[in-house]
Amino acid sequence: MKISSVEALAIRIPVQGKGEDTPPVESHGRYYIDRSAFVSIYSKDIETTVVRIRTDDGTTGYGEAQAPIAPRVCKAIIEDIVRPLVVGRDPFDAEAIWTRCYGAMRERGHPTGFYVDALAGVDIALYDIMGKATGKPAHRLLGGRYRDAVEIYAGIGGTDTQKVADEAAEHVGYGYRALKLHLLLDRDRVVEIVRAVRDRVGPSIQIMVDVHTRHTVTGAIELGRRLEELDVRWLESPTAPEDIPGQAEIARALDMPVAIGEWSRTRYEMREAFERRAFDIVMPDIARTGLTEGKRIAALADTYNIPISPHIGRGGIISVAASVQYSAAIPNFMVLEHSHRDHTIKQAILKTPYGPVNGSFRVTDAPGLGLDISDSALEKYAI
Repeated sequence: MKISSVEALAIRIPVQGKGEDTPPVESHGRYYIDRSAFVSIYSKDIETTVVRIRTDDGTTGYGEAQAPIAPRVCKAIIEDIVRPLVVGRDPFDAEAIWTRCYGAMRERGHPTGFYVDALAGVDIALYDIMGKATGKPAHRLLGGRYRDAVEIYAGIGGTDTQKVADEAAEHVGYGYRALKLHLLLDRDRVVEIVRAVRDRVGPSIQIMVDVHTRHTVTGAIELGRRLEELDVRWLESPTAPEDIPGQAEIARALDMPVAIGEWSRTRYEMREAFERRAFDIVMPDIARTGLTEGKRIAALADTYNIPISPHIGRGGIISVAASVQYSAAIPNFMVLEHSHRDHTIKQAILKTPYGPVNGSFRVTDAPGLGLDISDSALEKYAI
């Protein structure tokens, strides 16, 4: 079996009537950004890069390079740089292929970012092929099944206290036992909203808080101590990603766990953060790391006795399925991120539904990633 073709499709699935309560933003065409802080730019739609790899025996595998903005960047990288290095290889050489491709741009200063995102999409597609070729789910190829269900939490957010509390109660009604609040606000407003949510959902529901790197080290410590009084499960992304010593100081100061890591794509990037104990929970994003490097990160985390809660964000449905396979195949899995409202939209490229039941994804023996992708839908949403 040899790889005969590698394609990349930049995908945009429109999101209509999102109704999200967001802080004041500047609109830039299809993208928007909070005008009050140096934080991430977002798309108004679901955007990502889908990788489609075919072999000479007709097997097709699908992967995803997470690209919540500018998916055509990953498309260009895959088609112009990665494809020549991959065509003609045996898809079962997935780890060797990742290492070969990673080394091809490392000396030129691209050991992370869009380039490694592109490699993740190719790597995931190879596991989908291997699974289909052997009739095995990807988690078996990653080392085996540790669990039969992958627990998830629902991500919600906003700026209006009452609306966030109402949405939290609504999600508990859907069967979620854990909620993550995305709160891009000052400390007092974060505490106000968390208190309102805690009062609404009661003590048995886990609450996590993601502040998207908006705070200083001292400000994050102050916020964390106030959130500890409200029994918050973890504080996520409290300060600038580049400030590893600052992250470590926050983690040491708080009794509550600190969760970071969605921005890091390789074990090389994460090494210093592990060594400094800059977090209590690590959050690799499988559509940024790929399954090959994600498994290596899990092994490193296990060495340091650190649990993993994979990040997904606005990654597409292939990212979700790959993360479920990954979560089933590592010993130190904790809980998986999920977006209830976006999930139906993300499934627009599927022939058959794929989703959770009562707050978890079932781990099945469906081959590869367990998805039934519609090529016609991919073409429909390609840009």
